[in-house]
Amino acid sequence: MSGDPPTEGGPDDPFEGLEGLEGLEGLGDLEGLGDLDDPGDLEGLGDLDDPGETPGPGGFGDLGDIPVIGDLMRMLQGATPGANQAREVGRAIACGAVSEPNIDPSSRMAIEQLVRVAELRVADATGLQPSRGAALRVEVVNRAGWSDRTVSDYDELFGALSKSIAASMEPDLDDGPDDPVAAMMAGITRMVGPTMLALTTGAMVGRLAQYAFGGYVLPVPRPVGKPMLIALPNVDEFGQQWSLDPDDLRLWVCLHEAIYCAVFGVDHVRGAVSEGLLRHASAFESNPRRIEELLGDFDPVASGPEAFADLQSKLGSPEALLGAVRSPAQEALLPQMTALVAAITGYVDHTMDRIGADLIGSYDRLSEALRRHRVEASASDRFVERLLGLELDQTQYERGAAFASGVVERAGTDGLRRLFSHPDNLPTVAEVDAAGLWLARIDLPR
Repeated sequence: MSGDPPTEGGPDDPFEGLEGLEGLEGLGDLEGLGDLDDPGDLEGLGDLDDPGETPGPGGFGDLGDIPVIGDLMRMLQGATPGANQAREVGRAIACGAVSEPNIDPSSRMAIEQLVRVAELRVADATGLQPSRGAALRVEVVNRAGWSDRTVSDYDELFGALSKSIAASMEPDLDDGPDDPVAAMMAGITRMVGPTMLALTTGAMVGRLAQYAFGGYVLPVPRPVGKPMLIALPNVDEFGQQWSLDPDDLRLWVCLHEAIYCAVFGVDHVRGAVSEGLLRHASAFESNPRRIEELLGDFDPVASGPEAFADLQSKLGSPEALLGAVRSPAQEALLPQMTALVAAITGYVDHTMDRIGADLIGSYDRLSEALRRHRVEASASDRFVERLLGLELDQTQYERGAAFASGVVERAGTDGLRRLFSHPDNLPTVAEVDAAGLWLARIDLPR
């Protein structure tokens, strides 16, 4: 293949585009934090040495009168975090706050016909059913539609993240319950944490929506019974950038998504991956002084405008603000999760090669482009993966491919099918790196 396509994806900041978001009052004002070069802008701060100026149970005292900071505090205090807020942020980032056209009906019908072909081929090649009891349905969407659907589909996972990270941000006032600074930090923690998590999850989904082809841009199980998901604008734009045959590319994506639907249609496979993701999301390490560590040296009186610029920098990092510190429990979970996901992606890639090589004329060229696309992640994409407990770099894809090819070499395609035939057949960490060990174990009498 000659030459590389234009760089995919956007900037590394997953909050790119938030400044234009309507409905989240005060958030856009953060852009001006570094411009407060007029000392008069600091009026209203009051004397922080006076206990009367410190936050009480109901608010932030005179701190709420500081320009911009007051707007931020009021926005956070009045916000109701949850799926609706995450959905608004996700939609705005997904489409760059620009209205998208609806999917053309003829394109929708063409995808539906390709899905019929993909469903039959996948069922024949895997012995698994991409859909239960009825034909596999497909939802063909634009970027905003992909974001909306994904926020909904990931609701349980985001709920676990919310509880875990909220618990990690609880302030510890045991050392000084009457300390006015500690009381202020406690108030900031209570308000900033839930809202920032909603903004972060929305931003995560919005970033994924900018380049996802289907519902399984990440190997995260979707709710049973929902249609397969295809983000057609991303598919067609990628094809134009790489000068790929549009019909071949669409069929490739439909096959890939149908295989994932079939794999995650196996109850024990879906259960094992979902349980691992939920356990990871629920186990962030408690760091009750995280906000105090970030903002404890905030002193606008002593530092002037530079203090506000520093505050903007700290609030602009979701990873730092959320304090998403990986716990020992998560570290212990990661090897098995990573091994399981590697085995699944290896199986999907092997099955794609078996089906696609016979069905798609330009399959080799498509596979080279698409498999490069999936590992060219930005820093914000890697943040999404770390937060969910996934390791999806090239090393892990190659590990899964080696496992699948090792099994097929020793036991053929039928041997690889046994991967999903029984809950006990899911491989261990060591077995993913030694296919012969896996085959020997599953052949033992039960």
